[in-house]
Amino acid sequence: MGREVSFSHFHVHLLLLLIYILNKRERMKIRANKQIIESILINLQPFLEKKDASQITSHIYFNANSNRCNIKATDNEIGLKITSQEFIIDEVGSFTANGKKLLDIIRILQNDEITIQSIDDMILIEQKNSKFKLPIFDVNAFPEFPDIDEKPKISLDSINLIKNLKKITPAIDSNNPKYELNGALINIKENETDLVGTDTRRLAVAKIENSSEDTLALILPKKAILEIQKLFLDKIEIYYNETTLIITNNNFFFFTRLINGKFPDYERIIPKSLKYQIELPKKSMLQAIRMITTISNDIRLIFKRDKIVFNALSDDNVEAKTEIELETKVDEEFELSFNSRYLLDFLAQSDEENFTMGINESNLPFVVRSENFITIIMPIII
Repeated sequence: MGREVSFSHFHVHLLLLLIYILNKRERMKIRANKQIIESILINLQPFLEKKDASQITSHIYFNANSNRCNIKATDNEIGLKITSQEFIIDEVGSFTANGKKLLDIIRILQNDEITIQSIDDMILIEQKNSKFKLPIFDVNAFPEFPDIDEKPKISLDSINLIKNLKKITPAIDSNNPKYELNGALINIKENETDLVGTDTRRLAVAKIENSSEDTLALILPKKAILEIQKLFLDKIEIYYNETTLIITNNNFFFFTRLINGKFPDYERIIPKSLKYQIELPKKSMLQAIRMITTISNDIRLIFKRDKIVFNALSDDNVEAKTEIELETKVDEEFELSFNSRYLLDFLAQSDEENFTMGINESNLPFVVRSENFITIIMPIII
């Protein structure tokens, strides 16, 4: 009988020890200045599920080990992991918290050290006399991030890639029923890479010189492109497979699902020859266009041999007109009408003092070009 009692006590102590270890492991305690936490949470907001707070994807995942903290967010379409060594880690572990509510709390606190710790099924946010509690979800339910193992690497000048993605972004559609038009084509060829975006009224193409053994075409969602431009300003590494693109550097691990579809044959849209190629001064054109857009975004240009006349296209009984003197060298006067926003978007991405406008007929698409960047614009047919 004595041996049975002793054995039972042993199991009770073992069970209590296991419970203590499990509880200890689930607890996590980190500290950092408000600015550090707030900056990280702001960067992660675009990656959260916004519509349904009951989903684990509305939460931000924290994991602290002995010397760094990994913080993640994903809506299953795009995801971001930020690695930071600026936290003081009192206890290692993991927890999740609603990303929006956590940021709202951090924002109202003072610019001083904040403590965040997990206790049972809650997290406690403390700063001096202020305390807040938020519920947590099961960390094991948080979606797994893809990894770079065995994924091919894209050999491109990453800084040049991001710079040129910015040029074509305004032309990418946002809510097109043809889902592939809501992203940019990255078309890697042997000697150059084309970055392409279109909203069906214009087509933007930026070309990057490169030498590649493999050819590859990927469609990157517009939302992902916008976040890439915010996050990455220096050297990056890019990996991919059929469904996913991954970008990494020392602090960020970013992934996006690729758009599965066939991008339009954009090279057929680019005119092979042009009747007129007119070199135009960027500054004067901007001033004239902005003057006309006080009345209407739709604009008519009248090209004469020695000047260009700008008129507003408006149904109202109003008028806006200006002109610039310029040797256009056109044989005969002709008109060109279009939405000025398309040309303004192009000029905003041009660093040159002059650009070229290539024209065939008033009712055909025309081309504006600056170095490696072109935009083909559909005219307004009157």
